Amino acid sequence: MQNAKASLADSARFIKQWIENPRLIGAVQPSGPALAKTMASFVDLSREGPIVELGPGTGPVTKALLARGIPAERLVLVEYESRFCHMLAERYPGVKIVQGDAYGLKKTLTDKIDGQVATVVSSLPLLVRPERDRVELLHQAFELMGDDGLFIQFTYGLAISPMPIHAHGLKGAYIGKGSAPVLLNIPPARVWRYRKAGHAGKP
Repeated sequence: MQNAKASLADSARFIKQWIENPRLIGAVQPSGPALAKTMASFVDLSREGPIVELGPGTGPVTKALLARGIPAERLVLVEYESRFCHMLAERYPGVKIVQGDAYGLKKTLTDKIDGQVATVVSSLPLLVRPERDRVELLHQAFELMGDDGLFIQFTYGLAISPMPIHAHGLKGAYIGKGSAPVLLNIPPARVWRYRKAGHAGKP
């Protein structure tokens, strides 16, 4: 009963934030447990360094990352909304929370992380942003991660990649692979993984 009440409260917060600024939130409810678990499952636990989560909102993906066994001190959450930042700090002690703009990722994380980022896990509503913003975000993420990094992103657009990896001269620079649809999420979603072309691991 308590979990159900918390879930309803989170949905209400998301709806409120979405009404106030739909371009920032991009959804009327948080990611479901099945989607969050799928996103967390693609994180390579053997790769050292901080794991950066973009747009954590009320924290369903954060919860899944911790449940996967990732230590709280490895997680760096980049959240724009101050109300969500305060909530995340209360719910997930030990994680680092950075209030700032994920689309200016390098500037936002300046002096906030130690060493090379291992993975970026994103719940940002990419498809509401111009193509150039999405491309720049991918560039900045891989500058922080290096050539062997992994960018994980979910999308409700099941048919297309949310990252325009064949635009602006990017053809051949990155490769992307989408998961099977996560049908237990409402609405159904897909998880995409992006790597640099020629990387050592698998997408």
